[in-house]
Amino acid sequence: MQACPLDSVPSVTDVTVEEPNLISFDCLFDYKDKEVVDDEDRNLRLMEAILLPLGYQVITARDGQETLTKVNQLSPDVILLDIMMPGMDGFEVTRRLRADDKTRTIPIVMVTALSEVADRVRALEAGADDFLTKPVDKTELIARINSSLKVKAYNDHMRNYQQTLEAEVANRTEELRQTLEKLKLASLDTICRLSCAAEYRDEDTGAHIKRMSHYAAAVADKMGLNDSFVESILYAAPMHDIGKIGIPDHILLKPGKLDPDEWEIMKQHTIIGAQILEGSDVETIRLAEVIALSHHERRDGGGYPRGLQGSEIPLAGRIVAIADVFDALTSKRPYKEPVPLEKSFSIVQQERARHFDPEVTDKFLAIKDELVAIKHRFVD
Repeated sequence: MQACPLDSVPSVTDVTVEEPNLISFDCLFDYKDKEVVDDEDRNLRLMEAILLPLGYQVITARDGQETLTKVNQLSPDVILLDIMMPGMDGFEVTRRLRADDKTRTIPIVMVTALSEVADRVRALEAGADDFLTKPVDKTELIARINSSLKVKAYNDHMRNYQQTLEAEVANRTEELRQTLEKLKLASLDTICRLSCAAEYRDEDTGAHIKRMSHYAAAVADKMGLNDSFVESILYAAPMHDIGKIGIPDHILLKPGKLDPDEWEIMKQHTIIGAQILEGSDVETIRLAEVIALSHHERRDGGGYPRGLQGSEIPLAGRIVAIADVFDALTSKRPYKEPVPLEKSFSIVQQERARHFDPEVTDKFLAIKDELVAIKHRFVD
């Protein structure tokens, strides 16, 4: 039967809400499957005699369990359900249908001889949508079915609309996530390149900046710090020595040991870096300011520029300090050969609680394999 063309199924704009729960449609779906449940063959035959000539597909069941089975298998559009059935009554069938996500929205019309208000209230509480009183009037039957089909059409339309909307939202969210990830990678690349440019006169390389920032992020992650902090330290650590841009060449590039006055000037790169980075509203830049100022502090107070001790040193500075020293130890410089990995780890262990924070040191040494992998990933 073609009640209306499939492409004329109403959209949201075709639905008129005249009052709560009263929905009018221009036409019905072009399918009219529904299930008639009754324990009396006479009633079943009556329903078929009325509905089949009108183009409805009629599926019959003779008890509650058969009803549940067929509903799950066939997903009818309307269920005409007798309350009084052998075994499982209509109340229980309705409750089970409403408890199942697959069947909860199928309209249920109770067909019963019960006329007590209490019975109807009980049916509504179980989840029934409408009622037909025996003996069934043909005109009323058709009207009830048509009304239920309109509700079903509306529910199907809204469910499909919601699924389409959810899929679109999911796609847009994934696109935004990918775009954000690309922006983050571009930002990190830009930071590393600018940091490398700032240190271009020094012997440090872009690979050094990438290694030590990834070391720092790995340690932060091992310490159980939140993802936001781990990501921030990955982006902020490359700027740790950006203040070297303000150190004169004759001191920064001096091949020999610095004299006391020169060393005092060299130590100023921490303050210069913090001054370059100060005043930003960006979290990563604010963290970079902290790191630039504190990554040469020592736990025993022998560091610079402020001689901070223990927990006075910001956590980010404590983490970057160990990452920076480890990479300096394991890297080749014009004035030295790289220290072997195991010896470098041993030096870090020896400096625990003196130069480096004990907890940071322990977490650092607990991820040796990851640190070695990072070193091999970013080679000079």
